[in-house]
Amino acid sequence: MKLATVNDNGNIKAGMIIGDEFVCCVEGEGADMAVLSVIRTGDVASWDAIIDTAERRDLADVQILAPIPHLIRDMVCVGKNYYAHAKEFFDSGFDATQKETIPSEPIIFTKAMTSLIGPNDAIDASIDPTDSVDYEGELGVIISKTARRVAKADWQDYVFGYVIINDVTSRELQKKHNQWTIGKGLDTFGPMGPYIVTKDEIDDLPSMQIQTLVNDEVRQQAEIRDLIFDIPTLIETLTLTGTLLAGDVIATGTPVGVGIGFTPPKFLKSGDVVIINVTGLGSLTNPVI
Repeated sequence: MKLATVNDNGNIKAGMIIGDEFVCCVEGEGADMAVLSVIRTGDVASWDAIIDTAERRDLADVQILAPIPHLIRDMVCVGKNYYAHAKEFFDSGFDATQKETIPSEPIIFTKAMTSLIGPNDAIDASIDPTDSVDYEGELGVIISKTARRVAKADWQDYVFGYVIINDVTSRELQKKHNQWTIGKGLDTFGPMGPYIVTKDEIDDLPSMQIQTLVNDEVRQQAEIRDLIFDIPTLIETLTLTGTLLAGDVIATGTPVGVGIGFTPPKFLKSGDVVIINVTGLGSLTNPVI
């Protein structure tokens, strides 16, 4: 199932995407929180039961929003989690926090919930006073229920589904502050969408391809199997001493090919368009202003 939230001529609606149509399951008050409600309850069957009778709209006639328009907490993110990207970041001179080229343990940080935007919303590069805006295409994991002390073998019991994330970053701010919260938490620097795909629709997670294009130029291309720390390890690590909640989003890291990996760096600028494709999850497109 592909869960989405849309704006239909000023009316917020939640439901499913089937082919080229949006199937409306909830509208009116509370529709902006309906996808989160389904995640928390796990009651996808109630939406599935009304497929044949629910109102349908062509996707071209609605504005697709971030599937969870209001996050419950900041995104949980993982840094330097692909081997080749870890090396390119270490070699770039922008990595002010780490001594290791390849991390020996997962690097965890958070990304402000206020950075969230949806598909086709603009990344506002003008907010960054250092003009060093970079893209990071990533696989996002949606947590299904409260998770504490989760063993690797049980990780799938705590996953609801998956979504595309662009962990947009100001590289100079990231470097200047010796941590990643400020450089990654700018307004509009958290594109997510276009929908959440439930885990039952994913047949081969490690073989899923993630690809990032800037102005139709392929910049990033990798498989999820290339992660240094896989999703079971990340969930085990995050719940060993803390708690994940239903609706939490984990951004699992970005592959090689970010802007700082080029000489000179290829930072985003007004007029650019970033497209992130992930197998089975669709495409997340955002212009830069």
